[in-house]
Amino acid sequence: MPQAASTRQPAAGLAEGGAPASLAVREDFPILARRLQGRPLIYLDSASTSQKPAVVMQAMDEHLRAHNANVHRGVYALAQEADAAYEGARATIAGFVGWEPESTIFAKNVTETINLVAYAWGLDNLAAGDAVLITEMEHHANVVPWQQICRRTGAELRYLHVDERGELSSGELAQELARGDVKLVAFAHVSNVLGTINPVAEMTATIRDAGAISVVDGAQAVPQMPVDVRALGADFYAWTGHKALGPTGIGVLHGRREILESMEPFLTGGDMIAAVDFQRSTWNELPYKFEAGTPPIAEAVGLAAAVRYLAGLGMERVRAHEQELTARMLKALAEVEGLSVVGPPEPQRRGGLASFTIEGLHPHDIAELANREGVCVRAGHHCAQPLMRRLGVGSTARASVGVYTEPREIDALAAALRKGREVFGL
Repeated sequence: MPQAASTRQPAAGLAEGGAPASLAVREDFPILARRLQGRPLIYLDSASTSQKPAVVMQAMDEHLRAHNANVHRGVYALAQEADAAYEGARATIAGFVGWEPESTIFAKNVTETINLVAYAWGLDNLAAGDAVLITEMEHHANVVPWQQICRRTGAELRYLHVDERGELSSGELAQELARGDVKLVAFAHVSNVLGTINPVAEMTATIRDAGAISVVDGAQAVPQMPVDVRALGADFYAWTGHKALGPTGIGVLHGRREILESMEPFLTGGDMIAAVDFQRSTWNELPYKFEAGTPPIAEAVGLAAAVRYLAGLGMERVRAHEQELTARMLKALAEVEGLSVVGPPEPQRRGGLASFTIEGLHPHDIAELANREGVCVRAGHHCAQPLMRRLGVGSTARASVGVYTEPREIDALAAALRKGREVFGL
């Protein structure tokens, strides 16, 4: 898979047996020097947003200090530098996941990219008698847009069920597609609650054979494992910068060129036009047809620096690191009395997170008690309320790891949870 080069090659520590126990990069992340409640910061909420290495901040700072200008609008030197920085960032970001820059579109987050597909493709291609198929494990960003589009077009929204292990059934997908009315299937690469890694290439092949298109939410996948969009075979693959060590305010959509060219724009205005007359307009070429207005220029520069940093680590090593930490976390959580983890039990079948409940404790109490020990975990429905209903819970606590997470932090989480149970007399 093509990856952008990096000048930094951090050394991984080795655990017993030679497995990478730590990527030894904590010092690259300035915020991790903070202390909370008088204790070292232990950040276990990377699935919500990742912390940022200094190289990302430096890249954005340097761009804003020395090259700040609008793009695609000026012929003066500063504007040309901004153009080169923005389009160079696009090429770096596209190359990181094995895709082409021309059909790599920037938006403000993955939510907007899914809305782009839903409105620009869905409104013109769905009608009464058609169906959209999603799964019970989706983030609201991959649920609500399809609810809205189905409501407007008269199409039916159906769901693939999650089994007791937190996984999907390939047989059910085939059965749904065999009904002949499914026009689009949207699903997560990695569940942000269950951690489940879905077999994307297998699913997209089945979907294409049935004549439907696929939309994959890769927000949880791109930051933690090698992703080759072309090999995965998705018609649309979306992800977001802020979970991949980059800044907020930028999301990425990779789409099949022939489908994108057939679509009308989602947003209209400046920069996405070829010409504007009094009564009609014509559209710019890809990718600019879908990038109305001033784009996230500095954010693109920052995300390019982030993916160069990840590429320097090596995404195979990142995956091995986070899988080992996940295995350690599952083992440590299993030793906390009254605690139940949702999702596949095998670390190799899940991403770097664990959502859990503790009998007798509300998830918000769990998060607050962990916070007293300097441990940051998330609590709530994780923007996945349909899945919470499927699981029979209102909310869960969730701990998630990143490239900067160290084994001792997993141990600190388990200790904080045991101490929390004692506080409540459990």
